[in-house]
Amino acid sequence: MQIHEFVDEGLGHASYLIDIGDADAALIDPPRFPIAHQALADRLGRRIAWTFDTHSHADYVTGSPALAARLGATFVAPAASHLETPHRPVVDGERVVLGDGLAMMALATPGHTPDHHAFVLQRDGSAAALFSGGSLMVGSVGRTDLCGPELAEPMARAMFRSLHDKLLVLADDLPVYPTHGAGSFCSAPAGNARTTTIGRERATDPLLSIPDEDEFVEQLLAGFGTFPTYFARLPEFNRRGPDRYDTLPDLALLDLAAFWKKMAEDAVVIDARPIARFCAQHLPASLSNTLRPVFASWLGWLTDPRKALLFILDNGQDRADLVRQCLDVGHQNLGGELDGGIATWTAAGLPTGAVPLIAATGFTTSIVDVRQANEYATGHVPTAINVELGAIAHTKFRDGPLTVMCGHGERATTAASILAAAGHGDVAVFDGGPDTWSAETGRELEVGS
Repeated sequence: MQIHEFVDEGLGHASYLIDIGDADAALIDPPRFPIAHQALADRLGRRIAWTFDTHSHADYVTGSPALAARLGATFVAPAASHLETPHRPVVDGERVVLGDGLAMMALATPGHTPDHHAFVLQRDGSAAALFSGGSLMVGSVGRTDLCGPELAEPMARAMFRSLHDKLLVLADDLPVYPTHGAGSFCSAPAGNARTTTIGRERATDPLLSIPDEDEFVEQLLAGFGTFPTYFARLPEFNRRGPDRYDTLPDLALLDLAAFWKKMAEDAVVIDARPIARFCAQHLPASLSNTLRPVFASWLGWLTDPRKALLFILDNGQDRADLVRQCLDVGHQNLGGELDGGIATWTAAGLPTGAVPLIAATGFTTSIVDVRQANEYATGHVPTAINVELGAIAHTKFRDGPLTVMCGHGERATTAASILAAAGHGDVAVFDGGPDTWSAETGRELEVGS
């Protein structure tokens, strides 16, 4: 029996393939397109016979229903999820026999979500691994406010009981394989490691060292930051059953006339090129969102899934990755990309915009840092105000020049594109982050909020 890990760094999502033996394999919390998982199973000569979901996911579209339909795999999920797609529902304490002396036991562990179940992999009746989903993570636990602020405290209390009554009673040397980790908005802030053990978490996780439930709840709730708006709709999307894709669709190539027609029908133009290319020249009112591992999170946060998406890309950018990331967060209305990109637009004599990309010496007095609040608190330019990227479109700024910054420049360019589209005409992007500013100016960063 071997466990293989797959990590989506952009979503902070980990999934797992268990090599069961007897020519079978099982997946835990697979993504919508488990392409790498299938490739590994093929190399190992294994059939994906089982797929497990620990809870109704808010951060990505599950791949389990499509796997079950396409491969005939058995899809196992908590009965409490009330899924409308075919599956085998399980309840607390129920064992699913996988074969070759292996079984999976469900543990009801509400907290991160009301339906959450962890799964203990058993070998010959003894615990061999814990797949903790969004409950116990490396140095942290799952956030409990995804179902609404009114449920954050009751779910935090449920989390405390799940941890102490179900998970921390397991053996210290038991390996733990969480679904959420570094980079995930589903967890309270933690480190970069992906897997752990019960004993390591008992000894090092600060939340687990709190014996009092009230204090645990207070500390947990105080650690939450904001999370993407699409988290509110994906649990129901997953519960009802995602549209099935057996392969990644191609991104359509549109000539200028077709592209223009879709723009006139209220499509959103996403410019996925690197920030220097966007800042130099872009379509008016287009949204900058550089294609990178976190592309999907910001796309889901900032755009309406009901609107068609149009794209401006450079040669050499990975269209398949872009399509996958869109579909991973449930954005399925992909209108296509402009054939020839920005060159086609400019060749037609159509207007373009530009945003200055500046160094520290070009800063204005009004600096907006669009990183998350916890990032801002670790060190920022002393005169900078913090307005998170997700709140930029809903924030009123005084007239006058603004310089927008983040950690590297990508989120700042997204913010600048939103401000420019809203009519704020004097916006610049700082090329770099706070550390760049400190190195260029020789000045210290300010710490705290």
